Amino acid sequence: MHASLVVHVVAGSVALLAGYAALYATKGAPFHRRSGTVFVCAMLVMSFLGVMIAAVRSVAPSVNIPAGVLTAYMVITGLIAVRPLPARVRTLELLLMVIALVVGLTTLGFALEAVASPTGKGRDGMPSFPFFLFGIVGTLAGVLDFHVIRAGGLTGAARVARHLWRMSFALFIAALSFFLGQADKFPKAVRIMPLLVLPVVAVLVTMLYWLWRVRLRRRMSGLVTLAAPKAA
Repeated sequence: MHASLVVHVVAGSVALLAGYAALYATKGAPFHRRSGTVFVCAMLVMSFLGVMIAAVRSVAPSVNIPAGVLTAYMVITGLIAVRPLPARVRTLELLLMVIALVVGLTTLGFALEAVASPTGKGRDGMPSFPFFLFGIVGTLAGVLDFHVIRAGGLTGAARVARHLWRMSFALFIAALSFFLGQADKFPKAVRIMPLLVLPVVAVLVTMLYWLWRVRLRRRMSGLVTLAAPKAA
């Protein structure tokens, strides 16, 4: 096995463990921050290597490259939500917005190609679902970036919610790729589809719970949050 693939797999495994730990930890507490830091670092390594492997080895590049770029984008913007950039480097937020829109719109184009495939095999042998998933989320995230940049940033519950859903969705992509995308690599004894779907669905359900609590009920009690730093 190539060294880059080994590091990609190890980083992905660490990211999943740290991601689930952060997902169910008290938000903003020391354990959450430590596991979140590990999650961010491991996810960025995994995403970078995943994109490189997909591009160099032509491993379903039309879906794996957008997935890797979108995952890294989600992690970075999720981190920026609670650790805003100083004013002098906020052009990075514009660049990230453009990346999200380009990935989203391009992948939506791939989704339409998959639907219209005359052979019925999708695009590059991939069905339309992952293309629609990454395309819709990427485009939506880019549009939300535009509104945040125009508003000059977010505060309070909106800021926490932005962090929660972006980090959670990055974890969802990793879980989806591991538990379902690599289902054939699991031992037959545990290769039970409902069982493999559970950890993936758990991410979405938990994400929706936190968003409901923070945004709809506006309950911040029990969450240790960071004060927004002043812009430099």
